[in-house]
Amino acid sequence: MPFSATRFFAKSLANDPLSPAEAMAVLTANGADLSDYFAAAHRLRERVFGHKIELCSIINAKSGRCAENCAFCAQSSHHSTDAPVFPLKSKDEIVRGAQQAAREGSHCYGIVTSGTRIKSGEEFDRILAAIREIRATTAIAPSASLGLLDTASATALAAAGCATYHHNLETARSFFPQICTTHDYVEDIQTVKTAKAAGMKVCCGGIFGLGESLEQRVELCLTLAELDVDSIPLNFLNPIPGTPLAGQRQLTPMDCLRIIALFRFVHPQKRISVCGGREPNLRDFQSWIFMAGASGTMIGNYLTTSGRDREADLQMFSDAEVQVDVCG
Repeated sequence: MPFSATRFFAKSLANDPLSPAEAMAVLTANGADLSDYFAAAHRLRERVFGHKIELCSIINAKSGRCAENCAFCAQSSHHSTDAPVFPLKSKDEIVRGAQQAAREGSHCYGIVTSGTRIKSGEEFDRILAAIREIRATTAIAPSASLGLLDTASATALAAAGCATYHHNLETARSFFPQICTTHDYVEDIQTVKTAKAAGMKVCCGGIFGLGESLEQRVELCLTLAELDVDSIPLNFLNPIPGTPLAGQRQLTPMDCLRIIALFRFVHPQKRISVCGGREPNLRDFQSWIFMAGASGTMIGNYLTTSGRDREADLQMFSDAEVQVDVCG
């Protein structure tokens, strides 16, 4: 093996970043060499997080009619899909979702809205009120994913008690124009910086299997390291009929696991959670996400697609001999 998994483990512990060539070695490994990388990534995850994993949940709080043209997204007004369309849910609905998520063991609860951004006004005030009540009535950490963010909105969210702002870069800067042309990548970068400057943690990752190259997967991974985000959600494309990527089938289960391992090597101290697309892409290898270095996963439903039965996931965690770090 031209690059040693043991060496990568040591470099990660020393916060010595992998070079692009070393990162590519992880994404192209196979057979016993790949198993060595999994073992090293697993060891890194256990060194930082032990045997415990964290769960997160989301609520699709406002759905459809998004002006952005992201090629993978069922909620874009540019595509013709069967995705639900509805206005912002009530404060009580959002809070009840958080209370249920807390009872089920999630540490983080994301309030997700469609659209480029949430502007100041009644909708934004409703979200702030929901965050304040979630803080007052649960032990769960409220998160918001409201699109592009300005300083005033970020400050208001932080003051209300929003622990984390979620904003994915989706893919590498060099591939982004193939996925979205209605806003510029620099606006996403600035949103991450604005959220951090307001004092919130930032959850920022991407979605894989869009047609990007291996080099572009490395590019995104290294960009997130430069931004020093706090947690990283890894999503795998679940093609939606009616979107431009409806016929895209790029990933194998091992591809997904290679991506997880790479992110663990490059981000040894960060929480890495496997989110959308876990079920159709990993299939029988879903429990391997922890051996590849993931420290958590999303449970329940996603934005416009259904997740796996909760009891099946709980059985998987038990079978994988990981412990859910219960909220509160």
